[in-house]
Amino acid sequence: GEITNIGSNSEISIRDLFALITRLAGVEAMAVEEHERVRPANSEVRRLWCDNSKIKRITGFSPSYSLEEGLNMTIEWFRKSENIRRYKEKKYNV
Repeated sequence: GEITNIGSNSEISIRDLFALITRLAGVEAMAVEEHERVRPANSEVRRLWCDNSKIKRITGFSPSYSLEEGLNMTIEWFRKSENIRRYKEKKYNV
């Protein structure tokens, strides 16, 4: 009955995440900011870091994959045409 964070106990900026994804995918890309998707000033926290010490202490959980491993698996999923047919790239999901 308690709230428990499950995560990697690390953080990455959106800029660094974008750079990592493009490097792993082997593509050159430029990030584009869409004005209507920018959150108002002071509406969002600046940093998110999942402290997973509680879940580790209670259950022994630790992530099975690094961020890079998980991204590589995701990129490979997107490279398969049968998966792309099911993906709704025009729909913005929150």
